[in-house]
Amino acid sequence: MATPGGAPAPAGDNLRRLTDLYRMMVRIRTFEETALEAYKLGEIPGPLHVSFGQEAIPAGVCASLRQDDRLTSNHRGHGHALAKGADAATMYLELYGRDGGYCRGKGGSMHIADFSVGMLGANGVVAGGLAIAVGAAQGLKLLKSDAIAVCMFGDGATNRGPFLEALNWAAIYTLPVLFVCEDNGVAAHTETRTVTAGDGPAARANAIGVPAVTIDGNDAVTVDETVARLVADVRAGRGPRMIHAMTDRWSGHTATDAAAWRDPKKVEAAKTRCPIARLKSVLIERGLAPAVLEEIGTAARNEMHAGRAAANAAPWPSVPSAYDDVQSVGAVSGGR
Repeated sequence: MATPGGAPAPAGDNLRRLTDLYRMMVRIRTFEETALEAYKLGEIPGPLHVSFGQEAIPAGVCASLRQDDRLTSNHRGHGHALAKGADAATMYLELYGRDGGYCRGKGGSMHIADFSVGMLGANGVVAGGLAIAVGAAQGLKLLKSDAIAVCMFGDGATNRGPFLEALNWAAIYTLPVLFVCEDNGVAAHTETRTVTAGDGPAARANAIGVPAVTIDGNDAVTVDETVARLVADVRAGRGPRMIHAMTDRWSGHTATDAAAWRDPKKVEAAKTRCPIARLKSVLIERGLAPAVLEEIGTAARNEMHAGRAAANAAPWPSVPSAYDDVQSVGAVSGGR
């Protein structure tokens, strides 16, 4: 997760950092498994988008961020929030619509935000976080801060206008922003390649003046090392950068989508590229004791089960609170 000071060196042969990456990935997977189970039992009232198969990207990205770095997310953003330092129990309260959640139970899964750790929020609008990240980066530059902004978005967002608008603005003003495209090959219910012309997101970014690199987003070590290098460039004032991380989404678009429209063979092939299993193999090869891996899994399950139980028992927001946080335009005259 993001650290208060400078981030430690990228993984490489650093067993402790690799273990921390694995721990975060397991926490993300377990958070979503627990949330999905709760949703199917009717405990969670709003929509839910899970990211099984993509855990290496948020874990690898946030490992190189500081607490004061800003992050914007999208509708599939549980992992982004957790990796940036958001509290899992408070996130469950928000998913459950309960008092004490990050948005006091009013935002739900797609609107997790925690400004105290630099998490500027998830966003249900596809490509909505791009302009927010660029605005944050512009503010950081005006403040002469060495903090940076990072924007997480999917491949579907690259066909929306804000993608080119945000990259263009960032390039013109040499803003401290890192764009991270989580390319799982599916935009909602459509294979992206069937609706995207040209050579894809990285080519578009390079053409507009934002240097981009395409990587295996299911390889946590590669993600970590690439992010560390590009974050250093951005923090040094060399302008925006973009990572095009190729990954897989195992599930349907939402928790209610059985994904019957997907080719089962492609989904099974994607699961053989599981980022958690791949990093687990690396850790075992490098001598990490199996007992440590088991402890990580147990701790994650205990944490998420406790968060779920607390959210189930938490009170609903009070009726009067429905009128809080609503814009006031003052007294209305003329009887309207």
